[in-house]
Amino acid sequence: MHDNDLQATSHPEVTQTPAEEGSYEIPEEIEAEFEHDVDELSLADEQQQLAELKAERQQLQQEIQALRITRDRLLSQQTAGLQAQLEQFAQHCLEDLQQRKQALQAEIEQLERRQERIRNEMRTTFAGASQELAMRVQGFKEYLTGSLQDLVTAAEQLQLVPKAPEPVEATPASPAAQSRQSPPKPKFTDEAFQDKAKKIQNLLDRYRTSPDYYGPPWQLRRTFEPVHADRVSKWFFEQGGRGALKTMGSRLQNILVTSAIISVLYRFYGDYLRTLVLADSPERLGEWRRGLQDCLGISRSDFGPDQGVVLFESAEPLINKADRLLRDDEMPLIVIDESEDKISLALLQFPLWLAFAADPQLSRTSSWN
Repeated sequence: MHDNDLQATSHPEVTQTPAEEGSYEIPEEIEAEFEHDVDELSLADEQQQLAELKAERQQLQQEIQALRITRDRLLSQQTAGLQAQLEQFAQHCLEDLQQRKQALQAEIEQLERRQERIRNEMRTTFAGASQELAMRVQGFKEYLTGSLQDLVTAAEQLQLVPKAPEPVEATPASPAAQSRQSPPKPKFTDEAFQDKAKKIQNLLDRYRTSPDYYGPPWQLRRTFEPVHADRVSKWFFEQGGRGALKTMGSRLQNILVTSAIISVLYRFYGDYLRTLVLADSPERLGEWRRGLQDCLGISRSDFGPDQGVVLFESAEPLINKADRLLRDDEMPLIVIDESEDKISLALLQFPLWLAFAADPQLSRTSSWN
C-alpha cells in the first residue's frame, strides 16, 4: 500500500494527449530532481578525483625528495672517491719527483767530486803540468828553431879559407844570373793569364760557397766569407801577388786569408811553393803555425827549414832563405805579420809577398827600413 502511495505521489499520472500519441511527457519536477542527483554525483566524483590527485602529488613529492637525497649521497660518495684518487696520484707524483731530485743531486755531487779530482790530478800529475806548460814550451821551441836557422845561415856565409882576390873581367850576366837578380813576377793581372785568373776566381767561389772541411792537405778547410774573398781577389788581381792588405782585425782572420792564398798557389806550384812567415815573437809564430795547421789540414812535419812552411823571427835569415829557394827553382811566398813595424826593402824584391798592415787608428806606425 505504501508502495502504491509512493508511486502515486512520486509519479503523477501521465496523461497521453491525442496530439502526442505514442510518446510520454516527463514532468518538470522529475527532470529537475534528476539533474540535481546528477550534479551531486559529478561533484562527489570530482572531489574524489581531486583527493586522489593530491595524494598522488604528495607521493610524487616524497619520491622526488627521496631521489634527491639518493643523488646527493651518490655524488658525495663519488666526489670523495675521486678526491681520494687525486690525492693518491698527487702523492705518487710528488714521491717520484723527490726520488728524481735526489738522484740528480747525487749525480751532480758525483760529477763535482770527479771535476775536483781531475783538477787535482792536473795540478799534481805530469800530464796536467805538461798541458799547462805546452804554450810556453812551444814558444821556446819556435825561438830555438829560428836561432838555429840564423846559425845555419851565418855558417853558410862564413869563409873559413879566404882566397886571394883574382882579377876578373867584366862579362855580361848570363840569363840565369839575370833571372836570379830579378825574380819572375807572376802576372795574375795580364790579359795573357786570363785562364789562370779564371781558375783562381773559380777556386775562391768554391771556397766561399762549398767549403770542404775534410779535404786533402794544403786545401782550405774553413768557412770562407765574402769579406775574405774580397781581400784575396784584391791581392791576386789588383796587386798582382805583391802587396799589403789591411788587417782583418785579428791574427786568426789574417791567417785565414793567407791560407786561402796558399791553397790557390799550391794548385799552380805544388810542392815548389814555400811559405816563409815573418813575425816578431815566438808566441805569434806559434799562432801562425797552429792557424795554418787548422786552416790547411797540414801537420807539424810540414813546418821546418826544408818543408812547406818556414817560420822566421827576423828578416835577414828569411831573405837568405828566399834567395836560396829562387836559386833552386822554387817559389817563395813571403808573409809578413802585422806586428812587424819595420819592413826591410829587400823583402819587396821577391815575386810573391803579402804584408798585413796594422790598423791606422793604433798608435803604432809602420816604417820602411
